Order: sequence, then C-alpha cells, then structure tokens
Amino acid sequence: MGLIHIELFTTLDLVAQAPGGPDEDPEGFPFGGWQAPLLNEATGAQIAAAYEGTDALLLGRRTYDIFAAYWPKQEGGPFAGLFNSVPKYVASRGEPDLSWAGSTQLGPDLVGAVREVRERHEHVKVVGSLDLVQTLLREKLFDRLDLWVHPIVLGVGKKVFGTGAVPTSVTLLEPPVAGPTGTVFLRYGIADGIPRTGDMSAPDRGLGDDA
Repeated sequence: MGLIHIELFTTLDLVAQAPGGPDEDPEGFPFGGWQAPLLNEATGAQIAAAYEGTDALLLGRRTYDIFAAYWPKQEGGPFAGLFNSVPKYVASRGEPDLSWAGSTQLGPDLVGAVREVRERHEHVKVVGSLDLVQTLLREKLFDRLDLWVHPIVLGVGKKVFGTGAVPTSVTLLEPPVAGPTGTVFLRYGIADGIPRTGDMSAPDRGLGDDA
C-alpha cells in the first residue's frame, strides 16, 4: 500500500484558499495570490524536494482545471515533466474535461476510489483541492500532511480544517524548517488514536505512569 501525501500552502490562521493568484478561487476572497510575495528560492527548493518520488496526483475539480490549463503548455523545471507524465485522478461530481494526458475521474464512492488509488501507487500527492482535502482529513484517509505555514493572517478564506473536522492525532516526522521570509515547513504523519486529555493540576498531569 502506498502513501497519500497532502501538500498545502497556508497562512498562520490556516487559510489555504487561492495562494497562487487572484483568479484561482476568487469568490468572496480578496487575497488571491497571497503566497507570491513570500515565495523564495529556499522554499521553492523545499517544495520541489517534497515532490520527489511522486507517481500520481489526486486533485479536486477546481485545482485540476487550473492545472490542466497550465501545465501541458510548460516544459522544464521541477514540476512540468512530473505533472504531465504521472496519472492524474480527479474527484468531481460533474463531467470534467479530461483531455490532459493521463487523467481519470474517480467514481461516486470517493473514499473507496481513493483507497484503490493508494493501493495502485507508492506516493500519491494531493495538491490544493481544499474540499477534497477536508474529506480526506475527515475520513483519516491520508498518511502525510505537509504544511508550508506563511507569516501572515488573513482572517477570511477557506481553511485547512473546515466544518466536520474530526479529532485526529498526528506526529511530527522531521524538525520544522523556517525559510528566510518566515515561512515554516511542517511535515506530519497520521498517528493512531485521538488526542488525549489530562489535568495540569495533577502531579503526573493526569496522564498516568506511561506519560
């Protein structure tokens, strides 16, 4: 069984809507393209390294349409060859244009279809696609969560964890890395169980002998 990696750019208040440009997801959101002033070579190298070994993309309809309109026209760089060559799986209830080579629409049983994709590939990357991401988080159907947290607060916009988020434990897989503009890269893996509770007034914080 392979791994499903969720890759997201977020603000400090975990807004992940339209980081790339004003036309990405403009409805009711005035900050499209918020990531552009904060991007730098160090962060770009981190992002490229995170995609090494990718052998499939899992995308929501909006992100797929944006990618399909852009990447087939690109050459060179760390992403064009990769994105154009690997299989693309699209979560959509509609009828997307699948003319981008290697594209397949997932069936109506999204959870079952994603599990099949994970069985078929080693490293499946979920890019953007917030509605899809929230479903995967709610179903605990992911293995890695990569967050590039940028040093801004927007106060509006779609967030990583939306309505219906469920209690989930994760573990930090490697030390955080801060870039020159203050962007922090965090890599988490899903862990067993749900978050524990305790009592800070107790000598052992209420956690017992195994704390």
